[in-house]
Amino acid sequence: MSFDLSDPTFDVTSPAVHAARDEDWYVETNLGWAVLRHEEASALLKDRRFQQGNAKWPAQNGIHSGMFSDWWKETLLSLEGEDHSRLRRLLMPAFRNKTIAAMRPRFQTLANELIDGFAPRGEVEFVSEFAEPYAARIICVLLGLPEDDWAQVAHWADDLGASFSIDVANQVPRIEAALDGLRDHLDAVVADRQANPRDDLVTTLLQAQETDGRLSRHELSVSLVFLAFAGMETTRNQLGLALQTLLAHPDQWRLLGERPDLGSQAVEEVMRVNPTVTWVTREAIEDVDFGGLHIPKGGIVQMLSHASGTDPRAVPDPSFDITQLRTPHLGFGSGVHHCLGHFVARTDMAVALPLLAGRMPDAVPDGPGEWMPVSGNTGPLKFPIRFTAS
Repeated sequence: MSFDLSDPTFDVTSPAVHAARDEDWYVETNLGWAVLRHEEASALLKDRRFQQGNAKWPAQNGIHSGMFSDWWKETLLSLEGEDHSRLRRLLMPAFRNKTIAAMRPRFQTLANELIDGFAPRGEVEFVSEFAEPYAARIICVLLGLPEDDWAQVAHWADDLGASFSIDVANQVPRIEAALDGLRDHLDAVVADRQANPRDDLVTTLLQAQETDGRLSRHELSVSLVFLAFAGMETTRNQLGLALQTLLAHPDQWRLLGERPDLGSQAVEEVMRVNPTVTWVTREAIEDVDFGGLHIPKGGIVQMLSHASGTDPRAVPDPSFDITQLRTPHLGFGSGVHHCLGHFVARTDMAVALPLLAGRMPDAVPDGPGEWMPVSGNTGPLKFPIRFTAS
């Protein structure tokens, strides 16, 4: 048995994947081995004989040179060793739990403002009217950009999101145009902060670059572009997937509206069963023998997030239930490459979902919507919803 993860019709949540998981903990794919069970996936993500495998993603898709290929190799996602540790340490203060928790009132105000815009109509195109502006405006707040910039930032982030697409080889011109635009925009922000420092992430990073050389100007530019697109893209997609899952379980949706304290558990449960990052990649840096599988140096393993999150060995009753505390999912990765922005994503979604459920308790999908393939990074392109106007 072998899976083609690049096939746009392949679904990583399908019965075929579950059947393969019943047979063994891994299966061969066109992109290395897919790891299907929670215990093995968790262990491999923490195994120091592996490094982040995303650095090879462009080359795996036939992209060996050019602006996109060069930029991708320099992002936090692809770096290893001291460079990765140094950049992560510099960025960490802006993403600490305490820092993000203090922003909850700002998130609440923003979510309510957006809901107020469509609640009287009784219908909403959820991606363009809530998920995208919410995620993009939060990124603007985090980076210290004017919130009015959100639509342009979102447009560039959308195009850069094709970097994670299984169709990435055909998207390079679009990606590189967005890279140019977003980099120029953020470079102008850096120049402004150099002249007019503020209490924001860009100023903090600029000071690290200027005072003791811990960060080069080029690294600053690469990091800001990556943060702007990665944070917006994943949150927008995950919010859409959250609504898809919750509306498919109306009792859970109503419960969330009645009990907003379940917001954090709802986020974890949604990411366990319907994650936007459908696989997390690692590359062996030496020959590895693990669980009866020989993985040669350079070998790639893909941890399938949904398969591990719904593995009955880790979660005996894997059905969707926001009242349950589960074995931790792997939607944010694990180990030294655990997602830097996980507190942001967890907090902004935990704020938004109960507010949406409270204002739209009888919400239902208004048609099937449009969705990306359920492999690579997935999510909605359009998701119309109707409900009783308020």
